[in-house]
Amino acid sequence: MKISVQYFAILLAIFFVACGPSEEDKARVKLDLAKSLLLKHDTTNAVLHLDSIPKLYPEAVYSVNAATNLAKEVRFEVLQRKEAELDTLKLRIAELEKSFVKEKTEFDRYTQYIHKRQTFKRAWDRSYIQVHLNERGEIYLSSNYHGENWLDHTGLRVYDSGEDAKTDEIPIGTVDNHRSDFMEAKWEKVSYRNGKDNGVIEFIAQHVDRRLKAVFLGKEYYYIILETYDKEAVRDALALSRALKMRRSLENEIKSLHKKLNIN
Repeated sequence: MKISVQYFAILLAIFFVACGPSEEDKARVKLDLAKSLLLKHDTTNAVLHLDSIPKLYPEAVYSVNAATNLAKEVRFEVLQRKEAELDTLKLRIAELEKSFVKEKTEFDRYTQYIHKRQTFKRAWDRSYIQVHLNERGEIYLSSNYHGENWLDHTGLRVYDSGEDAKTDEIPIGTVDNHRSDFMEAKWEKVSYRNGKDNGVIEFIAQHVDRRLKAVFLGKEYYYIILETYDKEAVRDALALSRALKMRRSLENEIKSLHKKLNIN
């Protein structure tokens, strides 16, 4: 009797295993989930589910084919949308570029964008804030001092009506704190690369219409009122920076989609 009970239990276990959901059933559940995500416009997660079906359930022929075809359709729609976005973005970049001069010297790895109101000819003999931008969309700020005495400045604060933004400190003697002199004129240039502007770029770009002041922070303080065209240069450069970075991102996405769709 004991053996019969054990035998019956084994048969019952086999029955439940045999009658459990098949690979096709499991794959269909995942396929339906992907379709529901598409209805919610969650394309990224939908495609992830679709791509996983052939790997998880290779024997579910019907669902694998359906998932593969649907993934191709989705990717092709995304490709068309991304290409349209890129075309629109290229027009915007072309418009923004009108305010800049492109330059690439033997010392530059990437093409530089120099705002037409901040070229060397226009700015060499004044104290001002300069914006720097390259073709990759990398942007930074520099404070340029021209005067009779050394400031030994290491930072910059921009302010107006109780609001301000302040750069990180760039110590004297480092590569980004440069100085030179000729006759009685002194030049100091401090560059705030890799985010060391600490929000000053954004602050200026957001308040172009305000009478922004700046103080060069050193052993002596030196105050200036930002010229309208310098504020506009920062605003324009930031807009172009974002557009250039977006273009690179879209181009990479489009390249990846071409590869997955086997489009040359």
